[in-house]
Amino acid sequence: MKQNYANEHPWERLFTTGRVMRCAWKEQQDCIADVHRRMTPYLDTPPGTPDPYTVHGGPIPDTFYSWRKNMFSSLFHSVYLLLNFSPAHRALYGRLIHLYRIWVTSADNLLDDEDKVVVPIRMPGQSRIMRQVVALMAADRVLAEMLAEAVGAGILQEDTARALSRASLCHLLPSGAQEAMEEGGITVRPDPEHVLAVIHRLKTGLLFNLAFIAPEIVEDRYPAGQAGVLKSALMDFGLGCQLMDDIRDMARDLMERRHNYVLSWIVHHRPALMCLLEARVQSSEDRIYLQVPDVVLPAVRRGLAMMCDGLARLGELGLGCNQADSERMARVMFNVLDIGELCHV
Repeated sequence: MKQNYANEHPWERLFTTGRVMRCAWKEQQDCIADVHRRMTPYLDTPPGTPDPYTVHGGPIPDTFYSWRKNMFSSLFHSVYLLLNFSPAHRALYGRLIHLYRIWVTSADNLLDDEDKVVVPIRMPGQSRIMRQVVALMAADRVLAEMLAEAVGAGILQEDTARALSRASLCHLLPSGAQEAMEEGGITVRPDPEHVLAVIHRLKTGLLFNLAFIAPEIVEDRYPAGQAGVLKSALMDFGLGCQLMDDIRDMARDLMERRHNYVLSWIVHHRPALMCLLEARVQSSEDRIYLQVPDVVLPAVRRGLAMMCDGLARLGELGLGCNQADSERMARVMFNVLDIGELCHV
């Protein structure tokens, strides 16, 4: 009898029945566990520290390993299977993916006054800021330990390990520079196509291509052609997600003067509407996108098309999703990104 998938979560189906994504998720779970195992010794204060000043690593919740928490990480890890990298290299690259997640999330927590837990740490006081700082420092030490171990095991040459250590930071710097430009608020909203093609490629698109940094350095026979197609597909999917973020964050980006594709479109095409929105917005949590559907819906459709196209191309390369699956998976992202009201466009 033919299985009816109509009521099944499309991402869950890919994670549980898709050969590539299921394997990528399993390998990524192992990578997450190993990174946190390595972190534990760096998160303990020395013996004899007075009780009020002790620091310890917290337990890792089971949810850290769920497919919902690892949609993006497992998607990135899947390229290592699609490109037929060796298990030893996939293990190294997968651990780097989780370290990138720690670096990026901790930095975002500091910049955006958020507290998404990526490294459980027990510290005195509220410690929102210091926990992010400690997580960043511990992740750097884990990277050094991992690279040294890979050299000792003959997986990497010393010069390759040094190059990878440098690249792991250098490739994040353009994204960091973009964030730095917004810290005090922008004074000019550029053309929306510039926002999408340049600014958002650095802000988000670059993060969807971090998985390729290590293999580009390490692999002796790097399959540049196939990898380039995968990079482009992931970039389009990531930019589609960012367009949805821009829609959700219109009020916040208006009040905090951050780059936003939709707000730039309004400034350049409907400037009078911008004045109305500035007068109406009361809180960064306001869903002002619901007030301007004629402006927002074209951006929604463009973001949806980019996500669908990126996922469909990944499917053609072996991920295990066809065109119909890709559209269902893309539409689920509306709820993941907290704009479920728009999912029926």
